[in-house]
Amino acid sequence: MAANARSIILHQYDISPFSEKVRVAFGIKGLEWFACDEPVIMPKPELVALTGGYRKIPVMQIGADIYCDTQIILRELERRFPSPTLFPGADKGLGWGFAMWADRVFFQAAVAIIFGGGTPIADDAFIKDREKLTGRPFDIEGMKAAAPMMAEQFRAQLDWLEGQLADGRTFLLGTEPGLADASAFYNLAFVRWASPGGVKLIEAFPGVLAWEKRVAGLGHGTRKEVSREEALDIAKAATSTEEAKADPGEPNGLKPGDSVTIMADDYGRDPIPGELVSSSAQHVAIRRSDPRVGEVVVHFPRAGFLILKS
Repeated sequence: MAANARSIILHQYDISPFSEKVRVAFGIKGLEWFACDEPVIMPKPELVALTGGYRKIPVMQIGADIYCDTQIILRELERRFPSPTLFPGADKGLGWGFAMWADRVFFQAAVAIIFGGGTPIADDAFIKDREKLTGRPFDIEGMKAAAPMMAEQFRAQLDWLEGQLADGRTFLLGTEPGLADASAFYNLAFVRWASPGGVKLIEAFPGVLAWEKRVAGLGHGTRKEVSREEALDIAKAATSTEEAKADPGEPNGLKPGDSVTIMADDYGRDPIPGELVSSSAQHVAIRRSDPRVGEVVVHFPRAGFLILKS
């Protein structure tokens, strides 16, 4: 079956660690989805046509609705496909907090030991691309110097996972897998793809190893493929399902129809302008148009993003 306006399309590439987080969520939920492979480095003309300038991976597309950042992707998957949930038990807030730790603290420790260990991923083109993405030097020599210390940090966080699993639980928050598992797991997957030294650290923790195998066994749902051109055609033919909605608790007075600019607060701060459609404590959606895809609505999380009234 070909992809259509109701299909989940994940703009990704296979060695993208954050894409792995979403792929594990597909496995937990047993979803069918379409992989739309994007380049690892710029230029990414098809992705930029959809997002208005956001270039980080992954991006999820459902028709003319475009979801940037794993936080909003997983929020939307949970809304559309609530069972099986990504938040088993009564720890929904803890799951989101766990994910933020994994995305920032745990991930940065993984990055340092991967690139400090001389991974072949880091060729000249990759380094130049990441320098533009972060707005600062991608200091391989500095990472090499820091790698022994960052190995200590990575090991310390692996030990936290080991402690969480010490009572024999199946997954990090209990008997069922969820967001916490997908978030921690992708960092281990990234290290396994690119850092033999990091793998040795992982394999020193038997509880983590057993849990890692259980998460890997969840799979990635049912994967199909779609080309970038096909994905753009789907967006152009579709209409967003997002309805205009004001947030009565909006702290800065934003309302539908306002011209705003959105950007990440850490790296990849490409400003994305558009017209506000809806907002809440956890999301913001803007309408924008592009000659290739027509009118689309682009969705972002609130945590980790800045919204400026134009």
